[in-house]
Amino acid sequence: EEISMELFDIYDQERRLTGRTAERGTKLSVGDFRLVVNLSILNSDNQLLIQQRQPFKEGWPNMWDISADGSAVSGETSQEAIARETQEEIGLHHDFSEMRPFFTLNFDEGFDDYYMLYQDITLSELKLQTSEVQAVKWATREVVQALILSGEFIPYHKSVIDLLFDLNGVYGGHDL
Repeated sequence: EEISMELFDIYDQERRLTGRTAERGTKLSVGDFRLVVNLSILNSDNQLLIQQRQPFKEGWPNMWDISADGSAVSGETSQEAIARETQEEIGLHHDFSEMRPFFTLNFDEGFDDYYMLYQDITLSELKLQTSEVQAVKWATREVVQALILSGEFIPYHKSVIDLLFDLNGVYGGHDL
């Protein structure tokens, strides 16, 4: 179990599995890609559940981030990866098997799948993964954008955060 957590699957440009894997932290060759997943949970007050990373986390210590995220491990689908990360990081169980990502942002080394959930969650019911998450809170669009400007939130593009809020209760790119 421990060893498989360190490996991720390598995809080609068309997002097909190559049958090869790489260890976490490996610099991938040109034309090789990995899969990352993100979840934004929005409530009926149009607030985003944000989490604060632990000070001892290697990447972005002490910074705020969207609800849950992480890398898919070898053998996992995108849906399985976001379900596991959500369970691990904030203790929320959700079955994503029938859900497609709302959108995918490509980056140099991979595919970043963004999932959305619309749920009113009582924060005290969440079980935080103490090795990764020190706090959670609900935040408005304005608060998240201010935290990004002040350097306290992972530096997402302003338009990505706006899109997450704009997609609250919407599926697809048209405002019908």
